[in-house]
Amino acid sequence: MWQAGVGTLLSFKLQAWNAQAPGLESISDWGHWLEQPFPLSHELPKLSLKQIPPMLRRRFTELGRCAAGAALPLLEDVTAIPGVFASRHGDTPLTLSLLEGIADGEPMSPTGFSLAVHNAVSGLLSIARKDVSEVTAIAAFDNLIPHALLEAATQLQSRDKVLCLIYDVPLPELYQAYSPSEPFPFALAMLLSRDEGVDISIQQHPSEDTQSLSSDVLRMMRFMCGLDRQVHFAGKAHMGWTLCREA
Repeated sequence: MWQAGVGTLLSFKLQAWNAQAPGLESISDWGHWLEQPFPLSHELPKLSLKQIPPMLRRRFTELGRCAAGAALPLLEDVTAIPGVFASRHGDTPLTLSLLEGIADGEPMSPTGFSLAVHNAVSGLLSIARKDVSEVTAIAAFDNLIPHALLEAATQLQSRDKVLCLIYDVPLPELYQAYSPSEPFPFALAMLLSRDEGVDISIQQHPSEDTQSLSSDVLRMMRFMCGLDRQVHFAGKAHMGWTLCREA
């Protein structure tokens, strides 16, 4: 039920989704884990990614492998689709290694630099799939998930389907005191549609800046698995977002 005086901002259909994390490779895996959680590995296990040519596959870092592992199963029958690629921190482990190399007087690796930019994952997947559709890469410290969905749902005004991919890896220890991050690699891929799937609405509302007992990612995954009908994201500027699964 929506709060009085606050209208629905935008609606879209969720046609399909897939998520990737160490030891969680299916929707049932996620559902069981969310109900009875246990510590996950800090590192992603080896993924085959057979859809990607071997020479190109070598350029995927852990962040890229995690994102590709979530997205590719949704795109098996899709030849071209625009995408929204969203990551709070990007490939911070790779960026840190480049900075450490500079500090040690080592020459900058052009390949390493090209893979450290925020749109590297979208570029690699586009090359692997030979898909020249437009892509948008976004970063947001606050409310990354609703902002990514808002961008993807807005693109549905002129597209039939849009891929929304949200992904991150744990921050290096050097940065962990300054910013929160999930303790395990994570990627959530969603296929948004104008005509097929479950009706989802997103709205903005006044919100208090309070600490939640669970992260945005865990609350979002409970919503995706059908354990919760709504998920709330508190904002830093007294405005938050709510996603609701329609009946």
